[in-house]
Amino acid sequence: MNDFESNEVAVATDRPDCLPKQFTVMLQNRVGSLSSLVRLLRSNSIEVVGLSLQDSRDATMLRLVTSFPDKTNQLFLEKGIPFTQCHIVVIALRNVQLELDAALGALVAAETNIDFTYTLLSQPNMCSLMALHLEDAEFGANVLNKAGVKVLWQKDLLR
Repeated sequence: MNDFESNEVAVATDRPDCLPKQFTVMLQNRVGSLSSLVRLLRSNSIEVVGLSLQDSRDATMLRLVTSFPDKTNQLFLEKGIPFTQCHIVVIALRNVQLELDAALGALVAAETNIDFTYTLLSQPNMCSLMALHLEDAEFGANVLNKAGVKVLWQKDLLR
């Protein structure tokens, strides 16, 4: 059994076989805000694995997946950067059309809602990666695993 075939999903981030964490940070809507945050992360040996921006006139909501969530959490606390965090499910899609359809079908059959999705920057083994924020990440990951969809762990996002 490999990492993608485990039937149980862990959510504690101090374990390598845990679900990835997403951070949400409110940035001021001004030139250089995102660049400054990415430089701060990089200067602390933290890589941005995925991000999604939602802009408004006054602020920008940044959803962020990093290579080291515990280290990111500590850095944000030390620097006084307000954030929230949650677990997400990341799936690997080699044949995007077929595997996306299978993933969505499995979630529909399980009556699990998808709140939002976005693609990640990393592409291990030439697979597209998709982050899913589900109403229950652990349940959704188990549903996807049982449907044969490749669910990635935090350790799989390290470059």
